[in-house]
Amino acid sequence: MRITSNNNIHLTYCTNIHPGEEWEKVFVNLKQYIPPLKAKLSPEKPFGIGLRLADIATRELLKNSNLHNLKSWLKKHDLYIFTLNGFPYGGFHSQVVKDQVYAPDWSKSERLDYTLRLVNILAELLPSGVDGSISTVPLSYKPWFKDNILLQASVAKSATYNLVRVVAEMVRIRIETGKLLHINLEPEPDALLENTAEVVNYFQKYLLPIGKDYLAKLLNILEEICESQLLEHVRICYDTCHFAVEYENPISVFEQFKNFGIKIGKIQISAALRVKVPKDISERTLLKERLQPFAESTYLHQVVEKNSNNRLNHYSDLDKALNNLEKTTADEWRTHFHVPIFIDNYQLLQSTQDDIVTVLELVQNNPVCNHLEIETYTWEVLPNEMKVNLLASIQREYEWVLDKFPL
Repeated sequence: MRITSNNNIHLTYCTNIHPGEEWEKVFVNLKQYIPPLKAKLSPEKPFGIGLRLADIATRELLKNSNLHNLKSWLKKHDLYIFTLNGFPYGGFHSQVVKDQVYAPDWSKSERLDYTLRLVNILAELLPSGVDGSISTVPLSYKPWFKDNILLQASVAKSATYNLVRVVAEMVRIRIETGKLLHINLEPEPDALLENTAEVVNYFQKYLLPIGKDYLAKLLNILEEICESQLLEHVRICYDTCHFAVEYENPISVFEQFKNFGIKIGKIQISAALRVKVPKDISERTLLKERLQPFAESTYLHQVVEKNSNNRLNHYSDLDKALNNLEKTTADEWRTHFHVPIFIDNYQLLQSTQDDIVTVLELVQNNPVCNHLEIETYTWEVLPNEMKVNLLASIQREYEWVLDKFPL
């Protein structure tokens, strides 16, 4: 849905919160949740969808009349799709996901082929006058390489060649249809790209120098114009939870990206868990008990702690961090667990909601990004006392965001 007076910002929620990998299950979820939300939130105007498609769903959607039926359903209900979540390749609910959410990574042909299907699906669905975004894995996952810098560099180089092939397809689509699509790398803790410095380094060391030469060969165009094409079609998905866990200031991040010509193509609105680590051991014991239910077995919940001299230390998952809670010297923990964005205080626990507010203010005052996607995908694994009606919760998250925008 367009949420500003000049209609330039689109807001949606990501359907990765609903279980189901096959297209039939995805479509059932869309029919169940989208029309009621539109009736409550945007009864008179088109309502946007942030669609998550697993690999198997992309294959099925491109068969028979499935894509045609989806387009007809969208038109009938005054709906449109402007962004896809292409991060999780396979299963994302009711199973152990953990680090397999990064597999296959961008060095693998399976990731390339899957993303090319996403590109062609979005090109078919995207309405005219709207650009299309696809969020994706931030190249790969660092712990797989056990600090092998040479192997990490090899993966980054292979990933670049595959990303450039996606860019070439997007350039072709724009020439033929006029539709602008972009792939958006989504930095997060422990990924090969996890913070601003690593993003900038990747663009400067790999994407632009390697990509310019390869794109020129693929499209038979001058290398001088390839850099602008790469920066247009490869952007960043700024997840407010992920950057908050890294203790990065949104204003600084946006400014650094701008200075290097790196665009933000999509902002995912999500909140991380945040706690102040008490000095008293009995209070730490109580805090550990409060955090324990969040150390669930489905997703990775990376923890980054900060001590008094601003030094950061990483834990690959919350259960590992909890084992060190009694003896840590840190002042604060931030945990990659997407909690409902409309609550800031969870009894001894807080969230990084303030970062979301800052980002929404930035978006309104600067033409930084026009795609906003609410992404609290953890409703199934929240502690029991936090589980409420899903439809009502989605609506409440929308209303919380909309309240931050002037009428």
